[in-house]
Amino acid sequence: MHHIESVTLDELECWHFQHGQAQLLVAKQGAQVLSYQIGDEPPIIWLNEKAQYKQGKGIRAGVPVCWPWFGNFALNPPSVQAMRQSTEPATAHGLVRTREWEVLEIDDAGEALHIELGLPHIEGGLPGWPHDVALTLSIRLDTQLHISLTSHNRSDIPVSISQALHSYFAVSDVRKVQVKGVDGLTYIDTLNDWAHLKQAGDLTFSGETDRIYLDTPQQLSIADPDWSRTLELTSHGSRTAVIWNPWVDKTASFSDMAADGWQRMLCIETANVMDDVITLQPGASHSMGVSIGSKRLKA
Repeated sequence: MHHIESVTLDELECWHFQHGQAQLLVAKQGAQVLSYQIGDEPPIIWLNEKAQYKQGKGIRAGVPVCWPWFGNFALNPPSVQAMRQSTEPATAHGLVRTREWEVLEIDDAGEALHIELGLPHIEGGLPGWPHDVALTLSIRLDTQLHISLTSHNRSDIPVSISQALHSYFAVSDVRKVQVKGVDGLTYIDTLNDWAHLKQAGDLTFSGETDRIYLDTPQQLSIADPDWSRTLELTSHGSRTAVIWNPWVDKTASFSDMAADGWQRMLCIETANVMDDVITLQPGASHSMGVSIGSKRLKA
């Protein structure tokens, strides 16, 4: 059974989708998944209760789309920086998370619910970024949530991008969960002078965390014993994962997050960053995405 309803959150147009027991909330601004939950189970994608839904302002919740660069523009590789032509300060996480996307298709005829959103074509490219690249976000809802971001270079020159699906996952208490699948991986600790370190065992959390894991496997998972579940994340088109939690002090600097909000969320971001940036030749396309499922934690 499918059900689709238009809703408005403050200044933003959104859609509420229901497919069986699964419920999905998506904002037109930024093509941003805001929440995902199955029945009466705890939410899977974190809907920040203090999020602000303002036109032109990034929403700190759900799955922000970061493109055509990720994070601090000045810390991106030279190939990505060379794409921008502007003397204005560069916004963090790119140019598309505050833009209005358009609905290309909503198909609820089969076993899955499929939503296709596209960034409207702008003659001359985005402000300060004059490249003809078509961008679409595909969302499929079946027994899991599948999100895929596709870039198609329609210009006559190569275009380099970094990008991420900046996924906020809901957890019972970040201090009690473990990220599995990272043992033995090299990571960059951005809070420790960008040192390259090696992960030993599962990742647990006891303070602010901001790490870029390199050459990651396709599957990572979040074991959450208090909620007796494992969130399984299966990526494609990505070799890097950014794992982030702001903890106490940084959260205190956010006007759009509760003081204890950091306890209830954990970001594992499917990404193309650092040496994993994408260079699209003329006419080429690249898709990056993640499938998200929940399983009962084995006793």
